[in-house]
Amino acid sequence: MKKENRVKKNKDFQEAFKKGKSFANRQFVVYLLKKEEQSHFRIGLSVSKKLGNAVKRVQIKRYIRQAFLELEEELRNEYDYVVIARKPAADMDFHEIKKSLMHVLKIARVLKK
Repeated sequence: MKKENRVKKNKDFQEAFKKGKSFANRQFVVYLLKKEEQSHFRIGLSVSKKLGNAVKRVQIKRYIRQAFLELEEELRNEYDYVVIARKPAADMDFHEIKKSLMHVLKIARVLKK
């Protein structure tokens, strides 16, 4: 995932939390913020220290990024996605994380299929 496709600044996260819509299941909360001028979606990740040590948190982030990369063709490009991982995500492997994210994104109706 390229750097320009990531939400990095605190200001952008806060804007997504305040103005965006949230959708959730037991493992993830996804905030969506529509940005008409965007040609490619951006993704921001938040994984709390409560989920594990640094190694575990980075692993969860990598899994989420990879899931978004694999879903790239199906996702709408005009959104910023801010993903917050919840406690059950710490015990999941990549395929479970991808399935769970697809579930939240279907609830949010941002998958093109």
